[in-house]
Amino acid sequence: MVHHLSDSYSLVNDWVGELRNVAVQEDRMRFRHNLERIGSVAAYEISKKLPYVPVTVQTPMGMAIVNNLEAQPVVATIMRAGLPLYQGILNFFDKADSAFIGAYRKHRKDDSFEIDQTYVTSPELVGRPLIVADPMLATGSSLILALDALVAYDSPSEIHIVSVIACTVGIEAIQRKYPQCTLWIAAIDEELTAKGYIVPGLGDAGYLAFGSKRQS
Repeated sequence: MVHHLSDSYSLVNDWVGELRNVAVQEDRMRFRHNLERIGSVAAYEISKKLPYVPVTVQTPMGMAIVNNLEAQPVVATIMRAGLPLYQGILNFFDKADSAFIGAYRKHRKDDSFEIDQTYVTSPELVGRPLIVADPMLATGSSLILALDALVAYDSPSEIHIVSVIACTVGIEAIQRKYPQCTLWIAAIDEELTAKGYIVPGLGDAGYLAFGSKRQS
């Protein structure tokens, strides 16, 4: 299932517009903040779909029955571009555990690339919702590798993917490999270049959020 957060107008549309806008992108703090805010909106929407259980609590005036999450989720991200989006999700799921994936595009001399995934750490996922923050879903290759690593030993109760910009190619790749996933996407673009970049997209989210990096 794909939830397109820009289908109906909300402030998400404004934030995506600022993320895409080259004039606003120069404000690195605002870029990170907009990613974080979109993560928080997605987290709120996801929270409506999770299972809850009734719990009795003591108030100053008596007893009250409230609904609490049946299981705290695990929030995962692919570093480094996903960190602001991840933080936005964690702002809502403040009791969640975290998982981290270290991966990047390793470019060859012919401009092709492979995904180099060198670091994975995660708590147990059995019976818990898994929420993965990946701001740019282009081909889906890095996200599929991350999911392969995360579910290699455990089976989460459900999987949610949160992306800011996604290409239809990447969405279809995820749906083929992990049809049980629910995707929450702020904006969907149709075009993907031969080098695997989304058009119109917004550029390199990691660079815009945190600056340039050396490429070995």
